[in-house]
Amino acid sequence: MTKGEARLGLQLINIGFGNVVSANRIISIVSPESAPIKRIISVARDNNKLIDATYGRRTRAVIIADSDHVVLSAVQPETVGQRLVSHDELADE
Repeated sequence: MTKGEARLGLQLINIGFGNVVSANRIISIVSPESAPIKRIISVARDNNKLIDATYGRRTRAVIIADSDHVVLSAVQPETVGQRLVSHDELADE
């Protein structure tokens, strides 16, 4: 973590293909399979709050942010979650 990151509290999590999201803004990381999550994606698309970071690949994780933005990722939810946890552990040291 650089001095600038520590000062601002900015923590970025890699969600695949060089894309990152702010760890501080993530509310949940879920699988896209269920009907309620598909509805959330549809509403976000209609409200221009959907960010597709899959690069045309299959959506494997849906990241919901506190700004009502929904981010689609081609990385498994468990992988994104593990990156978030390991990043938090590094920040605590």
